[in-house]
Amino acid sequence: MSHLEDLEEYDAELELTLKREYATVFGLFRYCVLTQEATYLCNKLDMKIEHQPSYPLFHLRMEDVWVWDKNRPSRIIPLAEVHTTQDVTIEELKPEHEVLTTLPPEFTPPPED
Repeated sequence: MSHLEDLEEYDAELELTLKREYATVFGLFRYCVLTQEATYLCNKLDMKIEHQPSYPLFHLRMEDVWVWDKNRPSRIIPLAEVHTTQDVTIEELKPEHEVLTTLPPEFTPPPED
């Protein structure tokens, strides 16, 4: 087997692991956020839109987040901020009262600027 085939097989295994993990954790989250750069699952979402002359700038702040990234050792993170001028799709998966957090009870996110 060549090195290229080894890399392709390794990449395919990472992708399959990621898809399985996504299916497992999907039900834990309130929102699914899709950007051109990545897919996020999160339980708290704040979006601000800054209107520019030629395009809108989206500021997304997510807490209790799962990130679609096969190269991360841990995909669940406490906080993520995204700034993009590309399309953003937000799906509400369930109402707030049905959400359980993946964060430890003592976690406090840093204040917003």
